Amino acid sequence: MNASVDVLRATFGNAIGRAIEVCGDTIVYVDRARHLAVLEWLRDAPDQRYDYLVDVTAVEYRDRERPLEVVYFLRSLERGADLRVKVELPQDGELAVDSVVRLWRGADWLEREVFDLFGITFRGHPDLRRILMWETYAEGHPLRKDFPLRGRFSRAEQVRQALGANPEAHYSMEELSIAEAYQELPQDMRDRLRRGERGTIPHSE
Repeated sequence: MNASVDVLRATFGNAIGRAIEVCGDTIVYVDRARHLAVLEWLRDAPDQRYDYLVDVTAVEYRDRERPLEVVYFLRSLERGADLRVKVELPQDGELAVDSVVRLWRGADWLEREVFDLFGITFRGHPDLRRILMWETYAEGHPLRKDFPLRGRFSRAEQVRQALGANPEAHYSMEELSIAEAYQELPQDMRDRLRRGERGTIPHSE
């Protein structure tokens, strides 16, 4: 068991729930109301320093009585230690949790993906909108257990909606400027990209 669990219990008391070890990974459950403070402490405490947010994802179980879980994969690059933090969201309540973007800027797109595919809201997120499905996608959240395998609409209706979407309208000017930089690439590189070819990197002697 990761030694951080005992220190968390001593620091945050009842805000720390059960802790388990699965395949060598320690998973600790944290109360939703305190999870932001716990994650900030794990990032900043000198003897913890979980400075790298590997991923943010969610889990929904087939048992409808079980809550959804928001999962944070943390790593201390300095210590080479890993920790998973889980926050439970009862399915009959508000599926919302505070955003951690202010702690790890890289959480921006990760939280948007969870919002898009699971329907979990991240309060305080600077730009919470779909990231994989188009903004007007009306079928729900594809990774929820109640989502039909083939979707809720016919294939023809899915195609009609996709073709009618205007994806450029949902990107910032900064994001669009990255795409426009394609025109500044050398012609031979653009030709290779159009053909789907990769360039070769000479081996250093």
